[in-house]
Amino acid sequence: MQRSVKMKDVARAAGVSVMTVSRAFKKDGSVRPETRDAILKVAEELGYVFDSTAANLRSQRTDFIAVTIPSINNANFADTVAGLSDVVSGEGLQVLLAYTNYDMEQEERAIEQLLRRRPEAIVVTGGKHTPRARRLLESAGIPVVEAWDLPPDPVDNVVGFSNAATMETMVTHLVAQGHTRIAFIGGDADADTRGADRRHGFSGAMSAHGLTCDRLIEAGPPPISMREGASAMARLLELHPDTEAVVCVSDLSAFGALTECQRRGLRVPEDMVITGFGAYEIASVCVPTLTTVNPFPQKIGEETARLILQALQKPARHQVRQIAPELVVGGSSERHVERVSG
Repeated sequence: MQRSVKMKDVARAAGVSVMTVSRAFKKDGSVRPETRDAILKVAEELGYVFDSTAANLRSQRTDFIAVTIPSINNANFADTVAGLSDVVSGEGLQVLLAYTNYDMEQEERAIEQLLRRRPEAIVVTGGKHTPRARRLLESAGIPVVEAWDLPPDPVDNVVGFSNAATMETMVTHLVAQGHTRIAFIGGDADADTRGADRRHGFSGAMSAHGLTCDRLIEAGPPPISMREGASAMARLLELHPDTEAVVCVSDLSAFGALTECQRRGLRVPEDMVITGFGAYEIASVCVPTLTTVNPFPQKIGEETARLILQALQKPARHQVRQIAPELVVGGSSERHVERVSG
């Protein structure tokens, strides 16, 4: 087996010291640009890979941000991670990702494992954790950010929005159109804390408008799929056939509900109004388009990254950066759509 190329081999070939090679790879300002370029060219020709692990051990830096998300196939969480990664990568940091499958016990284990690797900061999705997970975060000694929620008792820093308030906005939109018999389709409230907050916001808004809140359909454990949304819509129609509108916990479940209505010959929005959450791509391309809420997931990631970078330069605690979601009205809730003939 061929011997691996060492830093001293690059130094010898480039005619510089080993320290200069090390500084070139770490983008040290003391190395002139032309010297760095020459060193990198030699390294490329020799097939040398810089051992950042050893260098970081000497400087006590790992240069990664730990992040937990509930699901790896959720476009919103993917956008948040992308936004965060795009910002921190410009500062030489990378993201180390763990997913929790909407399970707080699994989140606790992930937090412990991530902290063992000494990240520069840690981001957790949501503001509800097991008592031990919270203790781990509080004693981590690094910047901690809870994203996607506005917890009443934050561990440290927060970047997010009120999931309950978004549902209040949605219910107000539907009531303004004259709807009173409004249902909610969501997942297991014990597992999906953000879904539980949306359900709570829905119930509170219905009560505030003097409406009964007895059309709550649970579609199963999160994340709720299109198929489960369709199944939940079928149960809703069997239990409450006079329902006028349904608020779904996500765009995927809303699309499932939409297809179930179409399967039964119900017109949307003429016979049934359907709304979702998330502003997924499917919401803008289905027919009719879905009324939804855009939580700006990429912006959440970008703001989280900026907060972390600021905290790494000048430690600060208990910063709260609120993101303002936007109601996006689509064809699924517009009763009167003006059509222009060609």
